[in-house]
Amino acid sequence: MNFTDERNFASYFIVIAVIVITILALWNTSLFLQRLKDDERTKIEIWAQSQKALNSEQSDDYLELSIIIGSTNRSIPIIITDANGDFIKDTLGMPDPSYFQNVSENVVKNERKFTSYLNNLKSGNKPIELDLKESVQYIYYGNSDILNKLKYYPIAIALIIFLLIGVIYFFFTTSKAGEQNKLWAGMAKETAHQIGTPLSSLVGWNEILKAEHVNPEYIIEIEKDIERLKVITERFSKIGSIPKLQEVDIVKETREAYTYLQSRSSKLINFSLDLPEKPIYVSLNPQLYSWTIENLVKNAIDAMRGEGDLKIDLADDAKRVFIRINDSGKGMSKSKFTKIFEPGYTSKTIGWGLGLSLAKRIIEEYHMGKIKVLRSDIGIGTTFQITLRKSDTPV
Repeated sequence: MNFTDERNFASYFIVIAVIVITILALWNTSLFLQRLKDDERTKIEIWAQSQKALNSEQSDDYLELSIIIGSTNRSIPIIITDANGDFIKDTLGMPDPSYFQNVSENVVKNERKFTSYLNNLKSGNKPIELDLKESVQYIYYGNSDILNKLKYYPIAIALIIFLLIGVIYFFFTTSKAGEQNKLWAGMAKETAHQIGTPLSSLVGWNEILKAEHVNPEYIIEIEKDIERLKVITERFSKIGSIPKLQEVDIVKETREAYTYLQSRSSKLINFSLDLPEKPIYVSLNPQLYSWTIENLVKNAIDAMRGEGDLKIDLADDAKRVFIRINDSGKGMSKSKFTKIFEPGYTSKTIGWGLGLSLAKRIIEEYHMGKIKVLRSDIGIGTTFQITLRKSDTPV
């Protein structure tokens, strides 16, 4: 069994143990409540027998029985009814105080409330029959205050246990995500290291080509690609570490990213750029920002199958700047608006499905901005939007 299997086994064991403890706690609480309920019924039965003996003509211990009746029940609401189940009235037509106990004064003063309260007692517990020989009466009773409060106790336990399960689940999922992030960061840094060796060699070969008086235009293009490789290496090396942000003109950075991508994309893609003339300053890491634009543009080109219209525009308000990348590709349904940013998700037959997830991480975690699918229509196209906060003071 490897480390991952052991970790999964431990997580499953903890969850199962918590569930078992929850079931046992609820079961024991249920038994406790039932026992308390049975004890209260026993009290009422003792009270009923005392009441019956007190009303008996043969009773000679009136004082003793009165003490039993008064001490047996001080919290359980009781209403004694006649054989028809109606409460017994006094000479004024109100509930007779001799035939009820522990009922709120507000209820007693209102005959309609008293009747409703009696009906609630009837639906709660089975009545105790009081046979007085010449007549039959029924004792209806409810739950004491302590029992009414305790019946919510299992719900509280269940909520606490489920909250504990949620905390455990959150701990393991975040721990797993942390491991995955470390893995991706390690792979990225190793990639940057591996690129460094052939990149150094390319720089040397480029110097040789200069000495051989090769067409300068070729040299310029090679140098551009070498610089691009240096940028890519720097990008990968920054994954897993906090990037350094600086105050830059996002209009300029967007134009440079656009120019590079346009020159190295298919001529079947109709690029267009709409940027304001004024500079707009944002706290930004230029390498990671250009990487985000590159990922979004490549995603748009793939959606258009290498042919179509692609537009990048930039707008702003008092506090924010909005960068939009619009394509005329196949579009997507609303159900995929958030799913496409999940690591590993891709609609292509090739690819790792990491481009958009990286873009989301760069914008939202490193730059505290927002990236989303602004709109998309099947067969018409998709628009992505990046939102960033403006700098308070431009440099």
